[in-house]
Amino acid sequence: MSGLVVAIVLFAALLHASWNAIVKSGKDTFLSTVLVSVGAALISLAVLPFVTSPASASWPWLAASAVAQLAYYSLLAAAYKAGDMSHAYPLMRGSAPLIVALASWPLIGERLSAMQMGAVACICAGILGLYVAARRPATAGTAKNTGRATAFALGNACVIASYTLIDGIGVRLSGAPAAYTMWIFVLNGTGLLLWTALRRPADLLAYAQTQWRLAAFGGFGTLASYGLALWAMTQAPVAAIAALRETSILFAIAIAALFLREKISPRRYLAIALIAAGAVLMRMA
Repeated sequence: MSGLVVAIVLFAALLHASWNAIVKSGKDTFLSTVLVSVGAALISLAVLPFVTSPASASWPWLAASAVAQLAYYSLLAAAYKAGDMSHAYPLMRGSAPLIVALASWPLIGERLSAMQMGAVACICAGILGLYVAARRPATAGTAKNTGRATAFALGNACVIASYTLIDGIGVRLSGAPAAYTMWIFVLNGTGLLLWTALRRPADLLAYAQTQWRLAAFGGFGTLASYGLALWAMTQAPVAAIAALRETSILFAIAIAALFLREKISPRRYLAIALIAAGAVLMRMA
């Protein structure tokens, strides 16, 4: 994996953690998620006329990805409503690479080297450490909420692994990574907007009037983050990119501590160090 690819994936990881923090800090996590998705769709629609269209062979994968990512956004909002970002985000993002690594060989014929497998294991061990560090609720009510956040986050990890593999195949068939990415967000944004407009039209309109900046900044962040990751998947193994991208957890923890004022324990810092070590191993592989 070249230094340029690593740098681009790390930048994508920073963007991903940033737009997740925007969603978490919103007054309504689900409506914030909808605005971010719609913002990405609007940006994509503005750019699509100027880029090459994806090959027809990739459209079934686009459709499958759109369905999976609708589930992703719903579970994302539910996890952030139930728990802290520093708890839910690492579980969502950190469990997915192991699933991708295990599934990529039988599904798309990609084998990881011994060092790459060690990097994936190291990153996942760090995630487990973050999970253990977070399991110290102060009250019974907090314990219940933490359990719900854990369930939503682990369910979403499976969804993340699914659309990562789907898009890893689809983007290669498309011949046009930029357009493929933008069509994903157009389909996602349209679906979420229609569903929310039917269920909560008044709430959506009122929220959009006061929180429109979420659509602009969050939409750009999620579009650029995933677009760069998909481009990287055309340059290196899908499982390796998926694992390296999850170093966004490091950025998410920093954002949670500095801006969301969440407390970070020594055990959590140790887990973060394991994730960083995994990223270094991935770079050396």
